[in-house]
Amino acid sequence: MLARWQPTALSLFRFITGLLLFQYGVAKIFKFPVLPYFANIPPLITFAGALELVGGALLMLGLFTRPVAFILAGEMAFAYFLGHMFKSGSPVFLPLINGGTAAILFCFACLYLSTSGGGPISVDAMRKKS
Repeated sequence: MLARWQPTALSLFRFITGLLLFQYGVAKIFKFPVLPYFANIPPLITFAGALELVGGALLMLGLFTRPVAFILAGEMAFAYFLGHMFKSGSPVFLPLINGGTAAILFCFACLYLSTSGGGPISVDAMRKKS
């Protein structure tokens, strides 16, 4: 019964994933909203913020969904292994302890989008029609 809504749900999933990544990019690049842990960020985190800002916007539009999502999946995997895995003091795969839950979720959400595409409500779908 719900299977007929799958294509629309994919487009909504893509948009929300992009919106959530976009907000991290805005916080890291434009310092809005003001968050203490994004106050003095190193250049690598600024680069990640630029990827999230631009990539999130492209995902919201559904433009170049597959390659953008693949790049963002890699960035999130890199973020987990570089920024979270050793945060708890030892190399432990416990995202609940090391704060890496969001990075893992974003990684696999983007990996899924890189294989499934943007759905019917996207710029990619409109470009295919013309």
